[in-house]
Amino acid sequence: MRTLIKGGTIVTAVDRYVGDVLVEEEKISLIGRSIDVAADKVIDAAGKYVLPGGVDVHTHLDMPFGGTTSADDFHSGTVAAAFGGTTSIVDFAIQYKGQTLHHAWETWMKKAEGKAVIDYGFHMIMTDLNDHVEAEMDALVKQGVTSFKLFMAYRGVFMLDDASIFKALLRSGQNGATICMHAENGDVIDVLVQRALAAGHTAPKYHALTRPPRAEAEATHRAIALAEMADVPIYIVHLSAAEALDMVTEARDRGLPAYAETCPQYLFLSFDNYEEPDFGGAKYVMSPPLRDRAKQDQLWRGLAFNDLQCVSTDHCPFCLKEQKELGRHDFSKIPNGAPGIETRMSLVYDGGVRTGRISLNRFVELTSTAPAKIFGLFPRKGTIAPGSDADIVIFDPNRTITLSARTLHMNVDYNPYEGRQVTGATDTVLSRGRLVIENGQLAARGGSGSFLKRAARS
Repeated sequence: MRTLIKGGTIVTAVDRYVGDVLVEEEKISLIGRSIDVAADKVIDAAGKYVLPGGVDVHTHLDMPFGGTTSADDFHSGTVAAAFGGTTSIVDFAIQYKGQTLHHAWETWMKKAEGKAVIDYGFHMIMTDLNDHVEAEMDALVKQGVTSFKLFMAYRGVFMLDDASIFKALLRSGQNGATICMHAENGDVIDVLVQRALAAGHTAPKYHALTRPPRAEAEATHRAIALAEMADVPIYIVHLSAAEALDMVTEARDRGLPAYAETCPQYLFLSFDNYEEPDFGGAKYVMSPPLRDRAKQDQLWRGLAFNDLQCVSTDHCPFCLKEQKELGRHDFSKIPNGAPGIETRMSLVYDGGVRTGRISLNRFVELTSTAPAKIFGLFPRKGTIAPGSDADIVIFDPNRTITLSARTLHMNVDYNPYEGRQVTGATDTVLSRGRLVIENGQLAARGGSGSFLKRAARS
């Protein structure tokens, strides 16, 4: 099918101009000021932005956690992503203790098979590292799983000791993988949690009070130090604390390849949300937790000046009823996570571009181009250029929508931004030239998305 997108303002991380885009055979074949060719479908994009599809490199679909499973599977989650303007995700396959990495990868591939409506890749969460697993890292990199996530928290479940982390970092120097780090000092947090519960502090806000910003900063500093000693890059996931950002900024100022992402919840929500009555604060229990609203300006500065490179979602939805309520009498049993895969692009545009905190080009860079580059997808993904995949979003900068669990497509019974109005919304979405969203309706079937084999660092 040949599709012609006419008269939109084409925006990439470095360009902005009015033009036409011709799509053939899943790829962008031609860009010009005025393309006059026969097409099977013509899309009028006048007055709207033509953006590269969003790339969300931090999602958790169909993920077991805390005795339950995240509420979105690879169908509902990717449908919601597409409605929000995201055309590629990188999710996480989990190696549980005693398992091989390939068993974990195959398990998550089956979860996505026949369900995803957009393209997807996987990071590998490693919880058990030995000589065999190290060798498996090399094999997975060759198969297109080129990043591995390690945890400095959740002892007995996900956490690795510093020696194992250092070995994984060294191995990544040999095979070109990227190590992603959940940076919180888990042992300190565990002590604080035990003391809070012993004192009878069970409410959701104590999840945040037992995970102080300095615990995130210390772990971020340690992760960067280990990577520096191994002489490899490091990517800090879901950075929430300004104190942790200071560690990344200092490392980057010294020329180290330290990278980090933050998430919309840390830019638009705060510790105040934990004070919602009648267990309402449980909606915002995630790790790291929400922080002091006064610190958000530092995160925005980090985004503007490239000390933070990406905005991802850490989309990990659990319904308030039946799932979050597992921790009604013990905050440590509340499943960690919140929905965000559908609202990322509109929130960052409304709160970032429209307020002047970031430029339109920087918006594209943060939500698409930089994550594609860091995780081995560029230039196939993350830009609008001849030869790139035709992952294209027609974005209306003037349309205002109200965020609500009732009207969004995520499979969860609440929305963290319920009732918030945002200006800037996705109209039409193409994934490899296929219409996924058209006129507010889903136009793709489950299974039309493909596995993304990603490149290693060269």
